[in-house]
Amino acid sequence: MADFLASLPSWLLDLSGAVCVLVSLWFLFAKRRAYWHWSNASLLPYFLLFLAGSQWMLAGLQVCYLIFGLHGLYLWMLEERRDRGELNFNEPLWYGVTWVASLLIFGFTVAVTDFSAGWNWVQFVVVVLQLVANFGTTRRWAWSWPVWIASNAVGAVYYWHTQYWALFALQFVLAAMSVYGWRLWRQDERRVVALA
Repeated sequence: MADFLASLPSWLLDLSGAVCVLVSLWFLFAKRRAYWHWSNASLLPYFLLFLAGSQWMLAGLQVCYLIFGLHGLYLWMLEERRDRGELNFNEPLWYGVTWVASLLIFGFTVAVTDFSAGWNWVQFVVVVLQLVANFGTTRRWAWSWPVWIASNAVGAVYYWHTQYWALFALQFVLAAMSVYGWRLWRQDERRVVALA
């Protein structure tokens, strides 16, 4: 496995993950399920990139994202059917199961990380912010966007340090897109309140 990882140029993993993320966000603005497919497609190159760099928390985050991605896709389908009056489902169970699995993975990656290296604390902050933001995104809550922006700000510092240049540049694009997404989702929330 180590030979395979060494044979992949980090710039290729960095760039391919960034392209998938950018495409996914266009679908996220409209709250379309294709978001989850593109988001999940970004996970493999990022997982391999972080694994090769021994960045265990960020590699573990990609596994959490896969759980969130599969969960979010199915949850959005359930919510659409619920909104059409076709079914009811146990929402607390569905929302809770994913968090238990993600927190276990997060706990494991924190346990295997050497926090004597100062930059691992920055990695920790990035992962915590992204987990919280992802929870809000899964529920389609507008407050998730400012948390994404905060994670982009901290992430930009970290990716500059690690010289993941596509990820570094992507943080600024994602922050700008997050401002736009936040505005769209807040408009949606105001419409829902007005119709209620």
